[in-house]
Amino acid sequence: TSLLSSAIGNLPPPPTLMPRSKATWVGMSQSCQQPPSPAPASGVYALLTDGTTVLIRPAGPADEAAVRLMHEQMSPDNIYFRFFNVSKLSAVREAKRVTRPASRDHGALLAWLGDRLVGLASYEPADEPGVAEIAFAVTDDMHGRGVATLLLDHLISEGRLRGLRAFSAQTLASNAAMLRVFAGAGLAAKRRVSHGVIDLTFPLPIDEASEALRDYLDTVSLRERQADIASLRYLLEPRSVAVIGASRNPAGVGHAILRNIVTAGFRGQIFVINPRAGTIEGLPCLPSISEVPQPPDVVVIAVPAAGVVEVARECGLAGARALVIVTAGIDVATGSELLATCRQHGMRLVGPNCFGIAVPRLGLSATFAGATPPAGKAGLIVQSGGIGIAVLEHLSRLGIGVSSFASVGDKFDVSSNDLLMWWEQDQVTRLGILYVESFGSPRKFASTARRVGRQFPVLTVIGGRSPAGRQAAASHTTPPPDATATTALITQEALFGQAGVIAATSLGELVDTAALLAAQPLPRGNRVGIVTNAGGAGVLAADACGEHGLRVATLSGPVIDRLTELLPGGAVVAGPVDATPVVDGDSFRSCLEIVAGDDEVDTVMAVTVRTALGDLAPQVTVAGLAKPLVAVMLDQQESVRLLHGAEHQVPAYLYPESAARALGHAVRYANWLASSPGVIPELDGIDAGRARAIVADFLAGQRLGGWLPAGLVAGLLGCYGIRQSDQAGQAGIEVRVAVMNEPVFGPVVVFGASGPVSSVLEDKIARLTPLTDTDAAEMISGLQAAPLLLGQRGGSAVRTEAITGLLLRVSRLADDLAEIAELDLHPVIASASGAAVTAARIRLTPVEPADPFLRRLR
Repeated sequence: TSLLSSAIGNLPPPPTLMPRSKATWVGMSQSCQQPPSPAPASGVYALLTDGTTVLIRPAGPADEAAVRLMHEQMSPDNIYFRFFNVSKLSAVREAKRVTRPASRDHGALLAWLGDRLVGLASYEPADEPGVAEIAFAVTDDMHGRGVATLLLDHLISEGRLRGLRAFSAQTLASNAAMLRVFAGAGLAAKRRVSHGVIDLTFPLPIDEASEALRDYLDTVSLRERQADIASLRYLLEPRSVAVIGASRNPAGVGHAILRNIVTAGFRGQIFVINPRAGTIEGLPCLPSISEVPQPPDVVVIAVPAAGVVEVARECGLAGARALVIVTAGIDVATGSELLATCRQHGMRLVGPNCFGIAVPRLGLSATFAGATPPAGKAGLIVQSGGIGIAVLEHLSRLGIGVSSFASVGDKFDVSSNDLLMWWEQDQVTRLGILYVESFGSPRKFASTARRVGRQFPVLTVIGGRSPAGRQAAASHTTPPPDATATTALITQEALFGQAGVIAATSLGELVDTAALLAAQPLPRGNRVGIVTNAGGAGVLAADACGEHGLRVATLSGPVIDRLTELLPGGAVVAGPVDATPVVDGDSFRSCLEIVAGDDEVDTVMAVTVRTALGDLAPQVTVAGLAKPLVAVMLDQQESVRLLHGAEHQVPAYLYPESAARALGHAVRYANWLASSPGVIPELDGIDAGRARAIVADFLAGQRLGGWLPAGLVAGLLGCYGIRQSDQAGQAGIEVRVAVMNEPVFGPVVVFGASGPVSSVLEDKIARLTPLTDTDAAEMISGLQAAPLLLGQRGGSAVRTEAITGLLLRVSRLADDLAEIAELDLHPVIASASGAAVTAARIRLTPVEPADPFLRRLR
């Protein structure tokens, strides 16, 4: 249901309008009671500044009494700022205006806190075409909590989707609070003052490539994460925890969770809810959550599935702020009711079907894991409980420790987006680790992970890479009520690649990489100086480096001379350095230091095997190198461990392949940090209006959509400066540019090799729209066929800037027109003269426009 109309024309004013709607807000305090809200036919939940949950939904005739009562209970000052007078008739007239049926020339949004109406925003057509006049009202006791700002964000979002070009508002010059709302909106406002009244006009950013839109979305993102963090404090910095479902049976899940909370030394209050027990784990039991002396911050629930919704409702009535539900087997209908209950009572939800949360530095271990992880610097969120337990054990064994952990299971509410935002500000987390199988808001995830990744590394394992894996991922958890199927591999790779997330393909690879990033600084480049006491192991290490984008360093002449003097006869010193099996510990340590001092070396890899002459491991740990150091110890028991030196830790791997793979991830992450994020460039020759008309005309005759005729394809591409050519069959390298539009992820641009090259290689790379110039360049350089395009294999280099331009124009086309379900430009002939599109297909489907960056809870 549209929350705004498409009031683009200069429409006549509807009847019963108040004289010129005014923007209002003033800080007063007055409690009031509202009639119950009718069951919402549509709407979304979102967070206020302080983390409180409110429902935003359209107003309708059934809301007239609630709107009138809200205005009648407003203070005289509030009424004056709203209507510029204190007439008692204002409430009646405003209620009728706001709640009349929505139409092309009118719309209104209501903000509900539980069953209380606490705010509204409305719009009416202004005097100029494409401009709507907006007005706000907020109850006195809710001022300063972000109600008006949240409503404004929703109005702006819908206005952009519907093609409005500006909003206007009037407010008294003395209404400082409302002026602060407008000033902080993130949009440039034009102001005009006359007789104590300020007229404001806010141009809405329509162009996806505009700097104004990026600035506005950055402002919205900041507001959203401030509100999100406020709501998560009850979950991740709780002062009290209640457990419902802990029986006297020590083998029960609820009992195990309670035991872990007690033995971990939680510093807050612990409440045990069990009507049939006196004490459990030395704590007195209460008969129900309503008997808790104060509202608990977190309630852990481990009861049968049939009772979960009722227990959650009781928790909400008791004032609980967050739930952790470990219960499994909740069906879709029950899940929808559970989530609705949590939203209505403003409770954040972890789970269901999870194994708990942990914040070791607070002594909180509300899980049924076998051991409490030590406090440390790695944040961890997983959907799979088994993987979570395994990673926790590895982080504990390695000594990395955990800052905070959440097993989110079916992930109805709290997700990786939430934990990333929390870790970003907690001043503890220095490494983020994710294992997720589905995405509720991937574009928010991409922007959040990209921002967090500039602060510390974020790692993940890509699950569901095979058809069998995707089927397993889809079946072992119950999806949230609004979730879609699992995501294609190429789309996950696109998401992680753009966001700078280090994506491993196995759990072992993730642990190996985490050990390196937790212990060593990032390398400056990909040149590896290998030092070994076993020549064959040096060969394997060199091969492994080449397979993972690393280069064995060629040592400089002075370094070679020093190594020749230092090492025994028979040593190989050009690199890899074979120090021979008879090298003594002091010489081996000196060798590492000399190699590290070479300007041609970015990282040192020490590869050792224990001999009858001694163990070189201690020499590796005492070597004080100014560059990253990794060790490979072919005789150790663990696949990876951290060797503890006096001032540093060294990751030691069992195999050189593991070390090289982890180091390759570190190098690529360092390169990503050093690279420019790029910009979405302004493009000339764009006629988005004509393109939308072509799409609308086609879908008017083909209501279910379909493939565009060739003439319309050419016309639509031409609106974005993409011309078709007749160069098929001529000289050049064949490539392919495509778009696939996924239900959750939105448009994804795919670029790949074609023709003879593609018959040998599955060579393609994808990125989510909108592409930056850096994204487009990386799509070209990231192909396995990139050396062919760059002329590095004996051929002529193609004009890559032409391919870059084509990718950017296709991205803009897909971003502007959500109706594009598929687009395929194939073949595209890339040559020294440009990129010629020789054939094209486009399929359209009708869609309802959506804003992926709207402030809302899933």
